[in-house]
Amino acid sequence: MPIAKTSSPKLHTGNDPVAGALWVVASMATLSGLAACAKALAAKGMHPFEIVFFRNLFAAFVFMPLLFSRGASLFETGNLKLYGWRCAISLVSMLTWFTALSMIPLGELTAISFLAPLFGTLGAIIFLGEVVRLRRWTALFVGFLGALIILRPGLTPLGWGQIFALAATMSSGVVAILVKQLTARDDPNKIVFLTHVLLVPMSIVPALFVWATPQLDHLPLLLGMGVFATAGHMMLVRGYAATDASLVMTFEFSKLPFATFSAYFFFAESIDIWTWVGAAIIIASAVYITRREALAKNEAMRKDAEKLQR
Repeated sequence: MPIAKTSSPKLHTGNDPVAGALWVVASMATLSGLAACAKALAAKGMHPFEIVFFRNLFAAFVFMPLLFSRGASLFETGNLKLYGWRCAISLVSMLTWFTALSMIPLGELTAISFLAPLFGTLGAIIFLGEVVRLRRWTALFVGFLGALIILRPGLTPLGWGQIFALAATMSSGVVAILVKQLTARDDPNKIVFLTHVLLVPMSIVPALFVWATPQLDHLPLLLGMGVFATAGHMMLVRGYAATDASLVMTFEFSKLPFATFSAYFFFAESIDIWTWVGAAIIIASAVYITRREALAKNEAMRKDAEKLQR
């Protein structure tokens, strides 16, 4: 289990919006594979709570080679309390998200999850003290409009699937802030490893109440969940380490095209024109904010270089 250490942690900070965007987009593509595996398991009759446990268990197995290479130092951290909160809220997010996944289409669930950056941006301002300027607020607002086009509230009924999806979205917005705080103290590989070390025993508790022994044909999907979850999580943490949390969350909108493709290709879920219209708006806002942030960073570096030459 994680071991508390008293020495001051080395800070890992970054200000590279392009790198952050690329890491997050790659993460969203990878995590769409996780969602596809989980939805396939749910279609085979596995309970969402059990899916959450095996998602964490197999992800921990996939991460074992890192333990062999880094040894016991991988368990050392000065942030046990923060890890505890991060994992507890993550578990709530996973349980509600996987439950929603078993009840509503993947594309709809993905669209609802676009509300997370709104909660996350407010949290970044309150807890991290980040300055969110007009262009970033504008990008988030435009992305939110794109999500509304997909959801079309008032035209479709709100069921338990949508309620669970909203609960998962709210909790994931809080998790994003905690992840950003952890990236300022521990390296991304350690964060992902310790998170799964803690989540395995935590997630087995609700799974025991609905336990059914998996069948042999479940094994490839379970292993796939572990691989996709580990790779996607590592990429996402690197995205948060590269730049501001509120900017990173803007690029989580990119998961819609990947999710809709998976839903159509693997589950024959229909994708209407409004989903693509909303996706186009969301992607356009993300591309715009990336370019603006990159230009702003280059201008700041140019001004700093000019000052040094004087």
